[in-house]
This record gives sequence, structure tokens and C-alpha cells, in this order.
Amino acid sequence: MNSVIRGASYILAFAPDMVIHNGTTQTTERTVNPNSEYLKQIKDHLRTFEQVVKYLPNQTYIGNIHPEELAKYEQPWNDKEAEGFGRFGKYGEIMPQDEFIVLMQMCDVFDLVKLEKNFLGTTKEKLASHPLFDESLMSRISEGEEAQVVKKYVDEEHAEPLYNNGELIGCVKRAHDIDINLSAHVMLENLVSKASNVLALLNLVAKNNINKEEIDYVIDCCEEACGDMNQRGGGNFAKACAEVAGFVNATGSDTRGFCAGPTHALIEAAALVKAGVYKNVVVSAGGSTAKLGMNGKDHIKKGLPILEDVLGGFAVLVSENDGINPEINLDLIGRHTVGTGSSPQAVITSLVSSLDKAGMKITDVDKYSVEMQNPDVTKPAGAGDVPLANYKMIGALAVKRGDIEKKDLQDFTEKHGMIGWAPTQGHIPSGVPYIGFCRQDILDGKIKNAMIVGKGSLFLGRMTNLFDGVSFIVEANKGKEEEKSAVSEDKVKELIAQALKSFASNLLAE
Repeated sequence: MNSVIRGASYILAFAPDMVIHNGTTQTTERTVNPNSEYLKQIKDHLRTFEQVVKYLPNQTYIGNIHPEELAKYEQPWNDKEAEGFGRFGKYGEIMPQDEFIVLMQMCDVFDLVKLEKNFLGTTKEKLASHPLFDESLMSRISEGEEAQVVKKYVDEEHAEPLYNNGELIGCVKRAHDIDINLSAHVMLENLVSKASNVLALLNLVAKNNINKEEIDYVIDCCEEACGDMNQRGGGNFAKACAEVAGFVNATGSDTRGFCAGPTHALIEAAALVKAGVYKNVVVSAGGSTAKLGMNGKDHIKKGLPILEDVLGGFAVLVSENDGINPEINLDLIGRHTVGTGSSPQAVITSLVSSLDKAGMKITDVDKYSVEMQNPDVTKPAGAGDVPLANYKMIGALAVKRGDIEKKDLQDFTEKHGMIGWAPTQGHIPSGVPYIGFCRQDILDGKIKNAMIVGKGSLFLGRMTNLFDGVSFIVEANKGKEEEKSAVSEDKVKELIAQALKSFASNLLAE
């Protein structure tokens, strides 16, 4: 039987100081044009944590607002507030920057994260009341350092500085003197990804009543790479995150595929479980500092706050079929092959044409989850509404196939599509933000199925000019229907008994 989606979690970590000091757009600008007006203006365009918590797409991401409800609010959303919600949501939470920095230290096992003692003491008190941080996690926090010690690491030992509210409160040390793969810059990126992944794992088990000891395998599908000069992308983020999260019976590995990575990983997880290799597999990923403030220049030009000020993370649990939760149909896997071609139309066609295997029309899928980027972020940057563009292509393909009339194209987009809400964190928006809602919508009977689509830009690695993509169908569980239609074990015994009785009677008659 097919594997099922048993739970999902989604987290955001507010990181305004990391926007300034670690986002690639800003670090590049500082190198090329250190006196630029843009760099001078950033601080005046940063949001507060309270504003980030009240931001409608963020509340959608953590599960408090359904995408259908979000669509009822007129765009843009950056000048509106979500009332009645806090930092915790149905699927996860929004963590403030100071707590997240201390979480980074919890995830550090090589004594690389050094934090100033006053900052650490104050923030540690806050974390002590966090519902997910037990004594085993709190005990991972190291002793604080004097401010001058932290400054010395930064000034003299090439450590990467950590700021909170513009003040130097810590640093990430390099892990090797000459290995650039273990430089302070790389270690900070990797620890950020690890910490946000761990936060997603903790929320996954808490929000879905999951026993950590039941988890057999973890697949990390972020866009970072950990290793040293001899194997710079060797991994293993998955096992490192499982260790901190307390998944004592799990092993794991990493899967990479740029933005398509999460969808590849979920297909792998579903196959592993269906094959009986593992019973419970978690697919998870943390966020990326590089993409913070990625479109910041365009936002500031238009008088907007820098909207890319959060790190994203998610986790999904794939388990053996329980007869209840939605199934991942491995018979309907869409894939972009080497010979497909890399035009947007060719990619979409290859991913959606998997429906042909079941004789399904494009309209037989209730919802398509594509690149669910928040249009508040992408429109001011000139990229338009990314999800809408995808839905128009799918709708055009439906017209070409004769599944709908051309006049029904707008209706198709509204009925089978969704408004975007996910942060532009690369792999984070790619198909997976809807899985939590999808699971619940199917359980509630609102929809019967959905297609999760992941697409990736492989050419970014300069190894190929190819694009990439995979898709799969999530559908209502057929287990109970199968049970009703199948002959029960007691009925089989009764039939055998009747047959034996009849056989014995015939023997006696002879």
C-alpha cells in the first residue's frame, strides 16, 4: 500500500541583522560599493518582530490562516495586519532573532558559536519558557563570553560576527585555519540551516503528537552543503539535526536538487516506506541566510520594508499506510527528464502529463501546489506573481489537451490554484508549503487530491544548462474502502469451514 503523510510543520526565524550582514545581495553590495545609498537605507526599512508576526503570509505559512482566507485580503499585504494571532501556529512558529541565535549555539557541537554573557543570560531566560525546549536542549547552551573576547574573535581570528538590534552579541568561529569549506562564513550558513531544521523537527513532533523514538530515517533537503576540503558536500545534515532533535533511533542522509530537492526527497521517503525499508521517514529542511534581503534593493526603491527578513524551515512525516491519512500515489510521478527540454512550457508539460498514466484530466486534480512564493515579495522586484504564472501555464496545457475551453481559463486558475504565501527561501516555497493544509483539506473532505510540484534551476551550479522538476499526487486514503470491499479474515474462516463441511458431507454420502 502507498505511504501516507502523517504530519507537517512549518517555522520561520526572524533575522533582520542577518539581512544586513549575511544576505548575499547585501554582502555583495558591501564588496562592490561599500558606500552605496542602499546599504545606508537598510536599517530604516527593517520590520520589527511584532510586524513580522502580524504579517498575513507569515501567519499563513505557520498554519493560522488558510490560503483561501489569505486570498480574500486585497494585495499588497505589507500594509495590513493579521489580528488575533501570535507567534505560534497550527503547524509551527515564528521565532525571534535572539532566541534563534541561542538555538544556533544549541546546535553547535564544536564550540564554534560564542555568545556575549549578558545577551546569553537574558535570552536563555526567554527560552526556558518555550514549550519545546526541555532540559536536554537547554543543557546544550554554553557559558557566555566577555564582550571583548567576542570582539577579539571577530577582529583577529576571522570569526563571523553575530548581531542583535545592531549590537555585536556573538560570533561563529572558523572550524579550520585554511580550509575554506570550514570557514566562519560557511559554518554560520550551515549552523543557521541546521538550527532552523531542528526547530521544524521539534514542531513536527509537538504539533502532530509524534513519538520521537518511532522515527527511523531523516532526509534533509536544504540548499547548503557541509563537508571539508576533501569532501565539501559530503553531508550529513539529516543525522546532525536528528541528533539535536532527539530522534535517537533514526539515521539519515541528504538529498539535493536546488528548489526541487524537497519534492525529490518526499518521493524517496514515500518509496522507502512503501518498500518496507523504514516505517517512519521525516523529510525536512532549514533556511538560507544567502537569500535574506535578496530583493531588498527593489523593495527599498518602492518605499517598502525589506520583506525577505525571515528564514524558513519545514518538516513532513511520511509513514506506513494507516488507512486514514492521505496517500502519496507513487504510480503517478511526474518527472522532467534529460531529453524533455528546459522551456517553462516543456517543464510543466512533463510534470503534469503523469496524469495520463491514470487516464486523468488536468481538471481531475483539485489543487496544484507549485512555486508558492509570496507575490508581495516578487511583484515589486519585477518577477510578477510566480504561482499565478505557473497556474496559467497549467491552464493553457489543459486547453491544449481539450480538458477545458479557453474561456474557462480564468476559472481554472481560481479553482485549481492558490495565492502564494511562502518566503523566497529557494527550496522552501517549492510545492511543499501546501502539504500541511493539503493533508487537512483531504481529511476534512474539502478536496480529494492535490499535485505537489517541485522545480529546480540546475544551471546555477554551472554543471549543466538543464532545468529540473518532479511531481507527485497526494490523495484521499483508499484503505478503508478497500477494507469494506475485501473479504474479512473471519469470513474467510467461515467459508473454509463451510467448504470442509460440504466436502465431508459428500464423502459420507458416497
